[in-house]
Amino acid sequence: MKNTAQEIHDMFQALFSDLIGEDTFPEKRPLLAHYTSISTLECIMKNDEIWLGNPLLMNDRQELRFGIIEAAKSFRLHDGIKEACGGDDRYKNLLSTFERKLEITSNEDSFDTYVMCFSEHSKDNKKSDGLLSMWRGYGANGNGAAIVFDTGKINPSETSPLILSDVTYASTEDRLTWIDEKLDEFALLLKTSEISEDMFYVPIHLLIERFKLFALFTKHDGFEEEKEWRLVYLKDRDRDGKLSDMLDYFLGSNGIEPKLKLKIRPIDGVIEGSISLENIVKEIILGPSISNILTLMTVKRMLTKVSKPELANRVVMSSTPFRATT
Repeated sequence: MKNTAQEIHDMFQALFSDLIGEDTFPEKRPLLAHYTSISTLECIMKNDEIWLGNPLLMNDRQELRFGIIEAAKSFRLHDGIKEACGGDDRYKNLLSTFERKLEITSNEDSFDTYVMCFSEHSKDNKKSDGLLSMWRGYGANGNGAAIVFDTGKINPSETSPLILSDVTYASTEDRLTWIDEKLDEFALLLKTSEISEDMFYVPIHLLIERFKLFALFTKHDGFEEEKEWRLVYLKDRDRDGKLSDMLDYFLGSNGIEPKLKLKIRPIDGVIEGSISLENIVKEIILGPSISNILTLMTVKRMLTKVSKPELANRVVMSSTPFRATT
């Protein structure tokens, strides 16, 4: 008897088993720093929202493309998958299903995928200056600020379309090996199941979703010092449209860009309990190039003006001896 769609779905959930562990959220609840400009800091505080951007517009977009592109190449060449199909016609049908889903993922789904990046921050109060590489790369070359969020104060819903997880760093060779091993696993599941050709869309959907997560949460180990975490929104997980009214846009120096403007407030089915910037922001660190009393007092005034006087008391200066050069 052929497997039902639900049985196939449950069986191929094994592709995601390596994502379950104690080293990521919500089991692990680190402090996470978001490095940004002072103007963006003001927008976040004034509007009680954080902005997630499209990963294809990020400065490391090639890293993000790597996972999907290499996975697709390896899928087409994987002998084990062809063998598991048990016949040329069946294999051609599977391959056709894969290509159709890949096209949808690469075009339609990628439009409303959004990411916000953080760096894991030390809980040692003596090491609260932030990372110099992050100041240079993301904190306006030391002229910005780092907003430190306490993830221990966040209560996510099990049905949330948001994923918060750390980035895995690996060499190009190791990432390609991971792809091959995941395809081996897929081939074995395919071989040991009874799937009619009209149900091929179920395992293919799950396989591409797994590779999408791999692409979003994996980077070359040359970036390892960033200790990056990412908050990711996937529209196809937002089946009830809980965040659809927050899908927006931004007009900036690079033209018009899609954005998810996520309000920091309780959202049924997304974020539970009491949540606000006041209770999740541990501190705001001024960049080393602007860490002086005048800037400190001005940022505190700004926070008071935008109705965040409580956060004004959490502004600190980085003591890192770095000054931006023109």
